[in-house]
Amino acid sequence: MLTKRIIPCLDIKDGRTVKGVNFVDLRDAGDPVELAAAYARQGADELVFLDITATVERRKTLAELVKDIAAHLNIPFTVGGGIKSVKDVSVLLNNGADKISINTAAVKNPALINELAGNFGSQCVVLAIDTRFDGKDWYVYLNGGRTATNIEAFEWAKEAEQRGAGEILLTSMNHDGTKNGFAVNITRKISEALNIPVIASGGAGKKEHFYEIFTEGKADAALAASIFHFGEIPVPELKTFLSKKNIPVRIPLKSSDESQITG
Repeated sequence: MLTKRIIPCLDIKDGRTVKGVNFVDLRDAGDPVELAAAYARQGADELVFLDITATVERRKTLAELVKDIAAHLNIPFTVGGGIKSVKDVSVLLNNGADKISINTAAVKNPALINELAGNFGSQCVVLAIDTRFDGKDWYVYLNGGRTATNIEAFEWAKEAEQRGAGEILLTSMNHDGTKNGFAVNITRKISEALNIPVIASGGAGKKEHFYEIFTEGKADAALAASIFHFGEIPVPELKTFLSKKNIPVRIPLKSSDESQITG
């Protein structure tokens, strides 16, 4: 069985790490370079960096920050925010990103998934899906959760796989920042239907939520932000808990990896 991955997420706005609830009410969570370095020491499996207000004009600033963070990492590094073209991806990969995450641009131009997978390989392309349950179904949202669509998340995930996406980053807007647990049902539905990994995001509040999303939700990886940024659940502690629950995880060898994270 493949090991389950624990992935801290850095939501970046104006060069700082931020975190909100249901995609709003953002508060500062610390310096992204310092946080990234600490997560690498602690034994996080990967790191995701999302510039939540990225625009083309800020691409140079984003690339420079990506380069600074990458210099402190020895784990896979996914970067997203404002990516619209092969050129955008090339800039980020050249500055240290291992994978890129696309969302809005892919919905507006689905062929972008094919193009990026063709140029860089499916393993490089992560399709991020921000989704909200409206009482009947889960629908895709764009522009950092600001714009609703009539696209069903399940169908979009299947199309993305067919077009060449190598991974799905599924974020439940209903659960984001609530710390009440991940969206188990939609995660399981998509995970069971696809042959590519699904990363669950939104709602982590305690260690049991990770166990639940890996077992009941069938997720391949779990992403979280505030519980890691504010030291509520250290990554090594979470991995030890999961290992004792017979969830296959990568355990760092050095006890010194349990570095304290401060915002």
